[in-house]
Amino acid sequence: MIVFGATSDISQAFIAKVIEKEGNKYPKIYLVTSRRDATERLAKHLEVKYNQASEIIVFDITKDSDYSVFDSVHSDLLFCAIGFLGKNSQEGLYDAVNTEAVIAINYARLIPLINYFVQQFEQQKSGTIIGLSSVAGLRGRQSNFIYGSAKAGFLVYLDGLRNYLYHKGVHVITVIPGFMDTKMTEGLPLPKPLTASPKQAANIIYNAYRFKYNKVYISGIWRYIMMIINLIPETVFKKIKL
Repeated sequence: MIVFGATSDISQAFIAKVIEKEGNKYPKIYLVTSRRDATERLAKHLEVKYNQASEIIVFDITKDSDYSVFDSVHSDLLFCAIGFLGKNSQEGLYDAVNTEAVIAINYARLIPLINYFVQQFEQQKSGTIIGLSSVAGLRGRQSNFIYGSAKAGFLVYLDGLRNYLYHKGVHVITVIPGFMDTKMTEGLPLPKPLTASPKQAANIIYNAYRFKYNKVYISGIWRYIMMIINLIPETVFKKIKL
């Protein structure tokens, strides 16, 4: 198993879920990260608690473009939880550094990285790719439309990739989280009824993996919330503060 964004709360919960359900199915879990120290703690935890071997691959998506560090990495499951929320629109709209980072991490530099492994999966004619996007990508809203635009691009990429790889024997799952109680959202005033924990997310994502779903919402209520939001006419929507 290859895990992008290994130190994210959802990644760690998903790894634990896979081991819980399938034991040491994967001889080695590749932990791709830009934070070695935090990832070393995770690797030690996996070794001690689950007797699970892992390998840390340090790769900074904002700086690195040499994919040769992955030449010896082979698996049939890729889990991508890389994401960067950045500043909200009011704070970061004219902050070029923030805008570039949000677009790069969530889309522009993420796609070539995934594509590197797409070639491998296509050649072996098997495997599953799981990508985490966001409800923010389903309609542009004034509160976070830079982040939302990058996630929208990632959503469409996963749609097209699923269509392309279907004929190659590779399955692609789009995961659409709503509000998540994670380190990335720490301190934000999130409504508890609409907020899911990493453990809840891991359970839903694992079932999607097991039953080969195409798209899955972490919290089903978001499917209906976004359905309503997308039905609002633009003449009305532009006047709403969301």
